Amino acid sequence: MRDKTHSNRWPLWIGPIALCLIASGCKPDESPFRAENDALKKQVTKQESLLSSLQDGNRVMQQQIDLLNQELRDAKKATESAKIETKQMTDQLETQLAQTKRMNAEIQRTAAAQAAQNLKVDEKGAQFDTLPRPLGAVAKVVEEALARNGYQLKVSIKTDQKAIYITERKVSNPASLEVAGFRNQYLISLQVLPANVTKLGVKAEFEKVAQGGRILTVSAEETAEIERRLIGEISKALEAPSKT
Repeated sequence: MRDKTHSNRWPLWIGPIALCLIASGCKPDESPFRAENDALKKQVTKQESLLSSLQDGNRVMQQQIDLLNQELRDAKKATESAKIETKQMTDQLETQLAQTKRMNAEIQRTAAAQAAQNLKVDEKGAQFDTLPRPLGAVAKVVEEALARNGYQLKVSIKTDQKAIYITERKVSNPASLEVAGFRNQYLISLQVLPANVTKLGVKAEFEKVAQGGRILTVSAEETAEIERRLIGEISKALEAPSKT
């Protein structure tokens, strides 16, 4: 009976043992998943660190960009301010230059007028003529005639009412005025008269030069002839169509 009872209990233990063995044999091995999870966590941590570093770098870069943009804005403002200041200074300088030119011109006119008033011209023995032209037109023709005949001006004074020319003394032989071996110097005066008329006065310091540089006596008529030649040339030039 004891043996039979013991043999009957054995099948009762087989079931639980078998279940334990089955349960033990079917349980999955979690070690590969855990390792992969750990690796993934490390990668995530590394990526987060890299992302944080990039974000920090971006913030620093943005700060540098903002600083550069501010410097550019400041430089642009400074440049615009410098341009405005330069333009203001240029305008001021141009205004000052214009004022200086006007003052110089006024001083020259005043000086010329005073010089013309104070200059004592000895017109004794000069030849005169009245020309129906304004002083400016006559003065221009006089200057052209003197230059055409090789005379350089030593003194030239012009005002609204008067003009005086004194030439350098020269030796020449222009066919229209003199002959070879003569030396001459002109004093020419212009004065405004009523009705837009100009009074022309021509005085010549005319000399004959002989061999060896000896000065010969010249008659008053010979000198007057030289003076009349210049007056005639001036009158002829004024009558030309281009001078009307």
